[in-house]
Amino acid sequence: MQYRLTEETISLNANANSKEEATRMAGNLLVRGGYVAESYIDGMLAREKSMSTYIGNGVAIPHGQFDDLTLVYRTGISVLQIRDGVTWEDDEKAYLIIGIASNSDDHINILANLAEAIEDPETAKLLAETSEVSVVLDHLNAPNTNA
Repeated sequence: MQYRLTEETISLNANANSKEEATRMAGNLLVRGGYVAESYIDGMLAREKSMSTYIGNGVAIPHGQFDDLTLVYRTGISVLQIRDGVTWEDDEKAYLIIGIASNSDDHINILANLAEAIEDPETAKLLAETSEVSVVLDHLNAPNTNA
């Protein structure tokens, strides 16, 4: 299953004062893209409380819990860029928050597709600093998916 990333689910140069606020913002982008019901955001926040979604290189990947699968309409991602970063872990800041909507084990495939870009520190830095939506689309859209 391929995921979708579109211009309407990307927000660059945003501001958030907490990881909860950033998670809500990423979730709202998923809602705007038609990927999830609004109540999915509560599941994203609950997931974050039970287990951090920070994965390193300034990237966090908030997503819902197993109980939230029925709130997902279709598989997709959102990208929230916070130039100044937001504290995610005790001493770690997230600059790129990638919200994930998946109603099955597709999130594993999504992570595999995203891994190459977000595991490379230089690419993660580029995505955290770019002012061009096209750069985000080029690096993070699923292979063989037209935005």
